[in-house]
Amino acid sequence: MPADSWHVKITNLLRTSLLKCWFLHVLPMMKKPDLSVVVPVFNERDNIVPLIDEIVEALDSHLEFEIIYVNDGSTDDSLDVLIEKQQSCPQLRIIKHAKSCGQSTAVRTGVKHATADWVATLDGDGQNVPADIPNLYEKAMSSKTEDKIWLIAGWRKKRKDSWLKRVSSKWANGIRQWMLKDKTPDTGCGLKVFRRDVFLDFPYFNHMHRYLPALCQRAGGNVENVEVQHRPRERGVSKYGFHNRLWVGIVDLFGVSWLIRRSKHPQISEHNSENQAENK
Repeated sequence: MPADSWHVKITNLLRTSLLKCWFLHVLPMMKKPDLSVVVPVFNERDNIVPLIDEIVEALDSHLEFEIIYVNDGSTDDSLDVLIEKQQSCPQLRIIKHAKSCGQSTAVRTGVKHATADWVATLDGDGQNVPADIPNLYEKAMSSKTEDKIWLIAGWRKKRKDSWLKRVSSKWANGIRQWMLKDKTPDTGCGLKVFRRDVFLDFPYFNHMHRYLPALCQRAGGNVENVEVQHRPRERGVSKYGFHNRLWVGIVDLFGVSWLIRRSKHPQISEHNSENQAENK
């Protein structure tokens, strides 16, 4: 076979490979996604791959999306697992904290790096079910602008946790609703969908992820609660216990209550001298 024929075949093969790479990997990253899914993780190496696969399966046929994992200073090999998974999942982005800063800070880091106007969050322990995300997203998209539904909160009506966790959570939710009047039965559920710009306008403090409904209402928005699935933790260990939630929760409640009492919702309009002159 002539040398120029080989040259043409190799050129065509390279062109085909480059085009395939462009359409499969580069183009999807350039297009602004409909939804950014933010997952904070600390030492969850065994839950990473199964949860990412579930997220992709749940969203792939519904909308354009990106997955942002925030590795919050894990001391296991969670980062290595994420890097390896990224090779086969073009939607996956990895953000790393040098040291652990806590769940609220990890969520905020993920939201700041998100490129979509709407963000979904879920816990990295695998107890939230990604198949519920499309329903929450559709609720947000179908709401009217004047309704100001800025946050769709998951409600784990049938929790699959220990007796102690269920009782302490029910007690904490009751106290919180009494103090903050946020009308949210399960503010601790990690599965939520909300507007990115609204979230970034919330006052930032540690443990703020437990008070997003109250902060949303403080900003002038409304919250819709949607029942979601919940399942037992299958891998890894919980990072929270009764005592490390109780004492900080009491302090935070008074702090958020203070913020709500001092909030203002101004009615804003812009004065334009040129338009005013035209209307005379």
